[in-house]
Amino acid sequence: MHFPSPCLLSALVLLLPSQVIARVTRMVVETRTPASEARYLKLTGRCWGELDPDHALNGIINDLRLAPRNAHGKVEYSATFTLLLPADPAKMSGLLLYEVPNRGNSPLNARTFADDTTAGHALLSSGWQGDLVPRPGIETLTVPVARNADGSSLEGPVLARLSNLAAGGHTASLTSGFAGLAYQRPTTLDTSKALLTRQASDDGQVVAIPSADWAFADCSETPFPGRADPTKICLKGGFSADVLYQVVYTAKDPLVLGIGLAATRDIVSFFRHARHDDDGTPNPLAARIRHAIGSGTSQSGNFVKTMIHLGFNQDEDGRRVWDGVNANIAARLTPLNFRFAIPGGAAGLFEPGSEGVLWWGPYKDEVRHRKTASLLDRCRATRSCPKIMETFGSAEFWGLRMAPGLAGTDGAADIPLPAEVRRYYFPGVTHGGGGGGFRILEAGPAARNCLLPENPNSTAEVMRALRKALIEWVVKGDPPPPSVYPRVDRGELVPPVHQAMGFPVIPGVPLPDNLANGFPIYDFGPGFRDADLSGVISVQPPVVRGTVPMVVPRTDADGNEVGGVPLVLNQAPLGSYLGWNVTASGYQKGRGCGFSGGLIPFARTKAERLERGDPRLSIEERYGTHEGYVAGVRAAARRLVEMHLLLDEDARRLVREADASQVLR
Repeated sequence: MHFPSPCLLSALVLLLPSQVIARVTRMVVETRTPASEARYLKLTGRCWGELDPDHALNGIINDLRLAPRNAHGKVEYSATFTLLLPADPAKMSGLLLYEVPNRGNSPLNARTFADDTTAGHALLSSGWQGDLVPRPGIETLTVPVARNADGSSLEGPVLARLSNLAAGGHTASLTSGFAGLAYQRPTTLDTSKALLTRQASDDGQVVAIPSADWAFADCSETPFPGRADPTKICLKGGFSADVLYQVVYTAKDPLVLGIGLAATRDIVSFFRHARHDDDGTPNPLAARIRHAIGSGTSQSGNFVKTMIHLGFNQDEDGRRVWDGVNANIAARLTPLNFRFAIPGGAAGLFEPGSEGVLWWGPYKDEVRHRKTASLLDRCRATRSCPKIMETFGSAEFWGLRMAPGLAGTDGAADIPLPAEVRRYYFPGVTHGGGGGGFRILEAGPAARNCLLPENPNSTAEVMRALRKALIEWVVKGDPPPPSVYPRVDRGELVPPVHQAMGFPVIPGVPLPDNLANGFPIYDFGPGFRDADLSGVISVQPPVVRGTVPMVVPRTDADGNEVGGVPLVLNQAPLGSYLGWNVTASGYQKGRGCGFSGGLIPFARTKAERLERGDPRLSIEERYGTHEGYVAGVRAAARRLVEMHLLLDEDARRLVREADASQVLR
């Protein structure tokens, strides 16, 4: 008998219908509209896919084996998507840019990517968060409920924290944060089987509220005990605005949210490689994509890191999913792949997210008694690691526990960056950067219930240059600018108190002491796999086993941070630009104000400075004249251009804006 050669067998396999393990089976385009002045098409629609729970690629997805299966033994899901592509296929660049939605909000629905559309790149977003309520304009994912083998409901403890409620209101929603779906339904509405507590501060006394004084109910139209509602609680005496309420109860029917990782993997792979779906519907990008880059900001940046850490940057055929990624302002992992997860959290007390591996290079976490590990362990084993660009700013140190990603859980030494990682730090910025501009702001009340004015220090211009650099790194192999970030070995990372930081004492202005978000070490029970942020939580609230010491960037005599990318306003400052702020009222009064950075303006003149007792030089003393300030901005912009961290056209625009400003007019 004649057997075909191995090479011929390989060729025949490629020609056979795909027998893949995890894949998109169907793709439907629902709308087609012109975009970018009709140079582009915007397609929206839905993808259907299926996963083999028994395959090694999917084995890490929590509760996947407990999800219902179709006739082929696979678990099904569906996800919405948005795709932007050139109207003229001949103008397609060959690059697919995947923008990870943040709580369902796709950047593709919010702004125009002029640089990307001019270059002919394709842009894609799709749903990955299965707990979101479907609504127009957001990307969603439909996933199954996990159940016991006999069909009965899975149960487990969940915790909800409610603060800054309307004073005197009687009803509060248990809907998960950031517009999520309250899928964590209680097994019973009997409040004697749950616990509601109140406390005046995180370290204050916890007082239990009698079960007869509250209900799983809506009292907005009906007096207590109201109308029964498993998604809300009603308090007999009404809520207080400056008190934290915490409810712990047993929930049932968890969604298999970890499917979002595999769905993203397979949707990107489909648009990148497939000719058509199982019904013969052609892929709009078929045979036109050579490279793919994934980008995420904040929650979606955490998702990018989680994808890499848990091994989802390799598709079912062993191919790399993303050739490059940008994880922007992402300090943690996404709390997604465990039972009763809520992926929309944001580093609040008792919220999972910082328990996993947080560093790109190998590090032994002795503080938490963990073995040596890195975010790249799985992709290194499969040779599927992408080129990585990490970008973040000061607020991530203060509000999101960024420090261990740089200096480990002991803060004692820098963790070396691997060759495929670049890191760019933006000193003295709020979460995501400010709105920019060269206005002289007066001290006064700020938005979002913070004491200090909002920080205008912008990162947008540098991010634009870095996005271009990442694309050239992936497509052409041109190395991006060297990493720029604060380091322990240069004395640039110190404890978060003003003496260690070198932060000036300014009359009438708060100090940064005790404002950094703490880093508790939680014990969620034996079924929770901390390093992978996966598994089953059995202890709520978690037991606190200790804390991780934190470090933050050192400052100069002006209160501005040293180390990192020298942003224009850091080089030509009009005040102290902070990654922290102070809560003005409510439960967190006097503590850090979320992820909002503040501004402490300089005095305009020497006389004004002396009258205030401000140790920082005034604007007049620094620059002399308006022309002197513009010259400072021009020099700052030139330096960034020389570092390849600012585009020429943005440098010219910044100088024009400074010249048009009222600084020292």
